[in-house]
Amino acid sequence: MTGLCVADSLSSSSPPVSDGELNLPPLSLGNRDLKKSSSASVQCTPDIEKKYVHRVYEAIAPHFSSTRFAKWPKVSTFLNALPRGSLVLDAGCGNGKYLGLNPECFYIGCDISPPLINICLDRGNEVMVADAVNMPYRNDFGDAAISIAVLHHLSTESRRIKAIEELLRVVRKGGLALITVWAVEQEDRTLLTKWTPLAEKYSSEWVGPGSPRVRSSPSPFALGRIPETDENGGNRIKYDSEEKREHEHVAIDEEGSSLTSGNENDIDSQQEYFVPWHLPYHRAEISGASVGALASGLAKRDEKKGTVVYNRYYHVFKEGELERLTCGIKNAVIRDRFYDKSNWCIILEKT
Repeated sequence: MTGLCVADSLSSSSPPVSDGELNLPPLSLGNRDLKKSSSASVQCTPDIEKKYVHRVYEAIAPHFSSTRFAKWPKVSTFLNALPRGSLVLDAGCGNGKYLGLNPECFYIGCDISPPLINICLDRGNEVMVADAVNMPYRNDFGDAAISIAVLHHLSTESRRIKAIEELLRVVRKGGLALITVWAVEQEDRTLLTKWTPLAEKYSSEWVGPGSPRVRSSPSPFALGRIPETDENGGNRIKYDSEEKREHEHVAIDEEGSSLTSGNENDIDSQQEYFVPWHLPYHRAEISGASVGALASGLAKRDEKKGTVVYNRYYHVFKEGELERLTCGIKNAVIRDRFYDKSNWCIILEKT
């Protein structure tokens, strides 16, 4: 499914989402056709996501999974507070670490990465490969849904809104949805200078054959020399000592030079980044995907660290941005919003 237009790739048994199911106002036939065309466009994966999200996670899945087992306290609190017997969807479930967290609930999960879904299946979870912007589930079937660190991998605002609409579509009236995303307002501000900032957003919304341009400032470092940062901006290692031991050797610049450049205003206005993932050579051999990635330029070697360096696309969120995306969604109200360990988080209720 990776790299396909989801609107064309679903089986005939998966019913399309109608306007009524999204609680949209009645449209004339002409407007309805226009709406369907627009929806199909949103569901087609932009090239930047195919290359710098889907393909990267396919290559790093075993290594990524080995570092992802600590549960975020706020997510655990949300799941443990659900009534007994609740049916929970984890959209973008990764290796499935939240599936089954509350043993009194039932869980299903989906993710765009087939290797991560295979890991979930090996653990006995009920999961499938699916795109967060067009999930093949019926309306109103779940009691709750979670989307943990997923929306920031979607490269356009329209796709981020569609992913939120999908979460609400699949839960019943009164059901809850928890969403977390990386924040621009990182607790450790130096992390932003270690990521590779992209050029200003393309008018084509990233769709096209070329790779995105990389800004020459504020970060002057070649991709192979950018220290690896943790999945939660360096903060979730507070919860996970094993993960800290695995990655702490790349937490600072190895030559001791300052990683801070540019001015604070540049950092505050920047929201599009490449965040590196260093895959050790022995892990790269396990997946086999890195050979093609190196040949195609998707990844590069860092001989000094003995790693293959991949870059993941992120759109980091400003304060209030996540709430703003929900303003036009008529069947949702915000029940809670909070900042937690460099993440913006909201809990929505379907009305």
